[in-house]
Amino acid sequence: MNPRYPLVAQRAAHQCEYCRAPEALFNLPFEVEHIIPPIHRGPDEDSNWALSCRSCNLYKSAHIEGVDPETRTTVGLFHPRQSLWADHFRLEASTASIVGLTATGRATVARLQMNSPAQVAARRQWARLHLFPPGEGGD
Repeated sequence: MNPRYPLVAQRAAHQCEYCRAPEALFNLPFEVEHIIPPIHRGPDEDSNWALSCRSCNLYKSAHIEGVDPETRTTVGLFHPRQSLWADHFRLEASTASIVGLTATGRATVARLQMNSPAQVAARRQWARLHLFPPGEGGD
């Protein structure tokens, strides 16, 4: 296991810091990822680590920017140590989709493919079981 995992997972309340997926529903620990990867000169320190589900980590990869589908501008992706999730995203309960509220939020939703059919189907099931959104009956 990644030696950084205990610190990062506790700080993230054991949920993906991008899509908010609850780690307890998966059969293995989430991944510790560099928010700004070393290839972009991101530091290897706790302020640059985030807990990420496999899906978000795969799609984020080494990217630090994305295209806002609304304005077609390139913007920085969501940085969980510098911004609050609720400032950039909201969960649309009726569709189980994550909605980007800002250019950064929209670009992050698009780059990380947060509303793929599999992601939305999983969120719907978690909501039916009262396990999602985090803090609403499943904790």
